Amino acid sequence: MAQNEAAWITSPSEYPFTVKEAPMPTPGPGEIVIKNAAVSINPVDWKIQAHGRYLSRYPFILGEDAAGVVEEVDAGVTRFKKGDRVIAHCHGLMTRNPANSAFQSYPVATDSLVSPIPDSMSFEQAVVLPLAISTACAGLYPKDLLNLPLPSATKPEKNGKTVLIWGGASSVGATAVQLAAASGATVITTASPANHKFVKSLGADIVFDYRSPIVVEDIANALSRTDFVGVYDAISEDSSFDAVSAILDRLNKKVPVASVLPSNKSTGRFAPVYVVAFAIIQEPNQDIGEWIWKKFIPEALANGSFQAKPDPSVTGHGLKHIQDALDVQRKGVSAKKIVVTL
Repeated sequence: MAQNEAAWITSPSEYPFTVKEAPMPTPGPGEIVIKNAAVSINPVDWKIQAHGRYLSRYPFILGEDAAGVVEEVDAGVTRFKKGDRVIAHCHGLMTRNPANSAFQSYPVATDSLVSPIPDSMSFEQAVVLPLAISTACAGLYPKDLLNLPLPSATKPEKNGKTVLIWGGASSVGATAVQLAAASGATVITTASPANHKFVKSLGADIVFDYRSPIVVEDIANALSRTDFVGVYDAISEDSSFDAVSAILDRLNKKVPVASVLPSNKSTGRFAPVYVVAFAIIQEPNQDIGEWIWKKFIPEALANGSFQAKPDPSVTGHGLKHIQDALDVQRKGVSAKKIVVTL
């Protein structure tokens, strides 16, 4: 009989995680159980461990990105069967239920946040995507944010809209670039010179070095000649907030600004909206989540129009290496995503 095991955080700021037995889950309505093969690390994981953000219940299990094979499905789930290869955005932070978190052998996932993956794609490759997909979509598509057309798995015609994505080589940024391009938008982004070729391969039209002393002037000049509809800040640090604010000041224009972390710079033309990755499965954005996870991602992964990027950097095998992986991510990575195989 299968047994579950997890990397638990049993008290605020506990370090390292405690690896021990976890309850063997069963799927509830609209859920599936996954036999985990790989997980990836996001900045929110170490920030919760270090600072206690977003978490009030202990013991708990962290982790948002899972890839593996379907172990069991609820009777009402028709998209999947036992043995299917899948990725899942595990949203335990939203449900407050550790069974819905990724850092365990058998997580439970909601059907509407799961996609099949092609046989040609390894679990290590695929697992870089889930949270990045939800987070990018939560900023790009809602009507009160960038309001882009929903993406197509067949290359769309340019629609005249231009977006600025700050941090195109990051995990969320690489996904946002691909989604915006699949929506027909012209994509202007930033990256270090070493990653310019990489982000262009994802669909970026123009790339600027974010460290250039004239990057604000250069981007403002490029945007001034376009139908500029908004900014997606995939970095969300003081440096990116300041740069985006300066660009909008130079353009004398106010547009929606979505950011993956909150900012206190909410005056004048710069009023960023903190993107909550779980927003696409809540009203009024449920249609967005249905389109992305049940139609676009399965089709685009199958035909190769959507890439699992950035590439994984595998730091270990087994739950005992989850802590090491968080430590590596916290030190900073460039155009890579930290992954642990299980």
